[in-house]
Amino acid sequence: MSTGTDASQSTGSPGAGRDHTDDLGIWSSTEEFVTLAEIARAAEANTERGAWNFLVGGAGDERGLAENRAAFERWQFRPRFAAGISRPDPRTSLLGVDLAMPVLTSPFGFDALYHPDGHAAVAQANESAGTAMVVPEISSRALEDVASTAPEACRFFQLVPAGTEDNFLRMVERCAQSGYRAVCVTVDTPMAGWRERSMEDRFVPDPTLALGNHRPDLGVDEIATLKALVTFEHPTWTWDRLGALGERAALPWFPKGVLTREDARAAVDAGACAVFVSNHGGRQLEAAPAPLDALVEVVDELGDEVPVIVDGGVRRGSDVAVALALGAAAVGLGRLPALGLAASGRVGVERTLALVREELVTTMAIVGCDRVEALDRSRLQRTPGW
Repeated sequence: MSTGTDASQSTGSPGAGRDHTDDLGIWSSTEEFVTLAEIARAAEANTERGAWNFLVGGAGDERGLAENRAAFERWQFRPRFAAGISRPDPRTSLLGVDLAMPVLTSPFGFDALYHPDGHAAVAQANESAGTAMVVPEISSRALEDVASTAPEACRFFQLVPAGTEDNFLRMVERCAQSGYRAVCVTVDTPMAGWRERSMEDRFVPDPTLALGNHRPDLGVDEIATLKALVTFEHPTWTWDRLGALGERAALPWFPKGVLTREDARAAVDAGACAVFVSNHGGRQLEAAPAPLDALVEVVDELGDEVPVIVDGGVRRGSDVAVALALGAAAVGLGRLPALGLAASGRVGVERTLALVREELVTTMAIVGCDRVEALDRSRLQRTPGW
């Protein structure tokens, strides 16, 4: 018999009669993209085949590209439950820069292939997310223009050690005048990698998309610089030479492309303020070690002397957590923000960073870490069979 009590007042199961539609927001989201996989699919649909293969391809038979991912599969988490934590806080700092999470956007070139707003959109998305960007030299836009659109995001600038020392020092001076905190020197490109996808596509990116930082109105010899950047007809710089230039430069520097303890030690001895472990996204040497594997020996060599950053193979927020647990101070995202850019410009990059952050926080909560400093090797174990 009815008592006249409506369903919302039922004393049966908790919440009986209540509308639960919004309780599981991650499954009922109205966002255009609710997973990083959706962003990747949209990016591919929006991108011409040659440009797509240029972005996602690797060197040779792409064994190195596959190893970058496989390296993450070699680790499992060791969750610690009943840890008494609230929502984890992923904030940290790197080289004096406060970050909403320990993530940087790694440099990638030929940005305008994927969206006309290019690196300006990437910078604006990073500023909105509270993260930072390593602004690349090979860009459709000048470093000054990118920094002016998002000054809080543009803290690091990537340089290729090509051309003359005077040109290098002038670029660093431009960075200093535009508010950058440090320069990231790419050391793993004495030649371009053997990239068969692009070779079979007969795909050659429009070189003018790489010259935003080398326009004649900026006092740069455009033709000479382009030749130095794309023909690799220059001698490889040594650690001693980089160290000597670093002493003359207007900003501190750190190398990107380190894969061994020997190079990590040489870089720090030459004055590097950090070390960026990377194999260029698997695009340079097909048999190079996966950066996540190299990270362990670099961290063991350097300890707490300088921050160690890593990129390569990172496809989701849980990967960021693995890298942090292995000793990384921050994790670079290269292809992910490029995919976000191709999917939907600034909005796509913002959504990419938001999804990475939410998955990182979710992973930290389930593992039992309320802050990034609590992620250490005790939270990991080798996957059985590895």
